[in-house]
Amino acid sequence: MSSSNDWFGTPDEAQLSIDVFREEKELVVRSLVAGVKPQDLDISVHGDLLTIRGKREEEQETSSKESFYRECYWGSFSRSVVLPNEVSSDNAKASLKNGILELRFPIVEGGKRLKVTWEE
Repeated sequence: MSSSNDWFGTPDEAQLSIDVFREEKELVVRSLVAGVKPQDLDISVHGDLLTIRGKREEEQETSSKESFYRECYWGSFSRSVVLPNEVSSDNAKASLKNGILELRFPIVEGGKRLKVTWEE
């Protein structure tokens, strides 16, 4: 996998699709990661930036001469997204069930706000 400092991934990575929504006092992120082992996922939060990286290994490679359709993506993927609320990543929960990754972050109420002042 590429360096964790590489926010936007590499050109040969696919972009992971995600759903982000609020459920009471939690921010929930869901994504389909069917065929990915938990140990092949790397999830990090830096400030308000969530990054999910992973790799889907093809168990049995098929030669292109025998294929009629090749729509399933195999290989590395990543997704970085700015979270809409300030969250507590220390208290986050992750689960992987039936190919669906679910991340739950407690929302920090009253988060940090920046007040802009104008000089006259």
